[in-house]
Amino acid sequence: MKNTETPYIFFTGKGGVGKTSLSCATAIKLADEGKKVLLVSTDPASNLQDVLQSEVYDKINPVNGVDRLWAINIDPEISAEEYRSRVTEPLKQILSEADIKKMNEELSGACTTEIAAFDEFSRFISGETEGGKFDVVVFDTAPTGHTLRLLELPAAWASFTQENPDGASCLGPTSALKSSQERYTTVVNRLRDPEMGTFYLVARADKASLKEASRTSDELAELEMKNQKLLINGLFKALDTQDEFAGKMQSLTEKELKSIPKNLQELPLQTYPLLPYNILGVEKLRSLLNTELQKELVGAKVQNVKEPEQLLAGMDKLVEELIADKTNGLIMTMGKGGVGKTFTASALAVMIAKKGFEVHLTTTDPAAHVQDFMDQLKDLPKNLTVDRIDPKLETQRYTRKVLSQKGKDLDESGKQLLLEDLKSPCTEEVAVFHAFSKAIQQAKRKFVVIDTAPTGHTLLLLDTAGSYHRELLRTTGMDPEKIRTPYMALQDSALSKVILVSLPETTPMREAAALQEDLKRAGIGTYAWVVNQSLSMQKDLKDPLLKNRALAEGDVIKIIKEKHAAKTFGIPFLAEENLLPALLEFYDNKKPVTTN
Repeated sequence: MKNTETPYIFFTGKGGVGKTSLSCATAIKLADEGKKVLLVSTDPASNLQDVLQSEVYDKINPVNGVDRLWAINIDPEISAEEYRSRVTEPLKQILSEADIKKMNEELSGACTTEIAAFDEFSRFISGETEGGKFDVVVFDTAPTGHTLRLLELPAAWASFTQENPDGASCLGPTSALKSSQERYTTVVNRLRDPEMGTFYLVARADKASLKEASRTSDELAELEMKNQKLLINGLFKALDTQDEFAGKMQSLTEKELKSIPKNLQELPLQTYPLLPYNILGVEKLRSLLNTELQKELVGAKVQNVKEPEQLLAGMDKLVEELIADKTNGLIMTMGKGGVGKTFTASALAVMIAKKGFEVHLTTTDPAAHVQDFMDQLKDLPKNLTVDRIDPKLETQRYTRKVLSQKGKDLDESGKQLLLEDLKSPCTEEVAVFHAFSKAIQQAKRKFVVIDTAPTGHTLLLLDTAGSYHRELLRTTGMDPEKIRTPYMALQDSALSKVILVSLPETTPMREAAALQEDLKRAGIGTYAWVVNQSLSMQKDLKDPLLKNRALAEGDVIKIIKEKHAAKTFGIPFLAEENLLPALLEFYDNKKPVTTN
């Protein structure tokens, strides 16, 4: 790792790209070089303790086995809960219990969690407290541009308490923030100073994570945070040149490297290889940045590799279960960005349609990747229809409505804060829900597959605001037994099936588990998990690196099956550019494995 002399170093990227491994390895390297280093994580799915193999708490503690290195794990959920308490506690004598519940749900979104976490770790950048005692502070997970923009708005520090309808507000009364406006000004200025802060954009050699890195780079550059570097992790190079599958994987990797987005091409680039072992423990972390140690560990690992276990049933088995004794239903794929939920939804829709059923496939994916997958097929089944809900368009309509209703009496700074607040992910989800509701109605007549469903937070937010469900019950005078709202349809496990999509890696697994809990709060169960990009589902692997990676998947898959999922299925890792026809061919050739 070169050019890490700035006192504040940030790692950012999609879940599962390796930012925790790289941030830990960097922190260890700097400590080995004699610097006093603090490693800070604010990742809600943090596995810092697992990676370091050392106890990590919400207080600063030394890391075992590394002199001059300390670590702290700021749990953003705890930070957000404390923030909500500071907001609502003074109001408990004034507002009803229902109003307090509504306010708590309004402040349960991703934005509030991120703001509260940033409020906690800003002290390490300001130098006012523990942060000033270290030569370098390394952050595993950087704040997003939305968070930084919001904190810069002067109105956020005034007595602005205007509430948005349907819970779009993601910040709430800022009097609940511990830090001062002066501290945030100091923090933002230091992040802009190229002598003070470095942003490492971590990606894999695949379109999804490179696209995320590209977006993040632009967002940070707009905020004048231009000291950025690109790290591409997990580059595969075949060890067995006779392994046809390994050769295809290497060719795909090389092709992706040649098509890096233009804005990322301008950044300094460093690459790291895919290794045949999990990066856990100090020695393995040191090997990530030490090529001699890496060669030694790789050499030991690739000797006499065991055959990986076959742990996952295929998508063909999932389709059989979904259509058993049914001619209609709602199927929703959910998961964090980059895990393959759009691909999973597309595959399910086509495979069900090929069984002879009427299927409608729709998506809220702003990039419309569903159509990209459909275009890979020579012919679509005649009984399959495809469209998309445009989140941008729906959000524009919703934003105009809120600004006309709630912004008319605000001054300019109040309007500016309201507009920034409406840029939150919560706003988009609420706006999309109304279009989403129309798709739900079709599920009474045919199979409807939806890529990206509303989260549990969005549904609870709508319900506690009374914007649809309770309002309908209150105003219609109808028998409650006869009312069927979209929210109730999602709670109906006979009609609706949520499919959580993950990768066979620790961070995506933990993120999916958190999403499952979020849905559970809204009374919505998860039907099954799909583990995407599973090497262990590919038979006859010869390359020792790939066989080791397939073996390593086993631990994560077992945790999913034992702790999280009622049913678990898998999609094999496909070394093909056109994934959908490759997956269909995989099943047409009757290659799916039988599980243990």
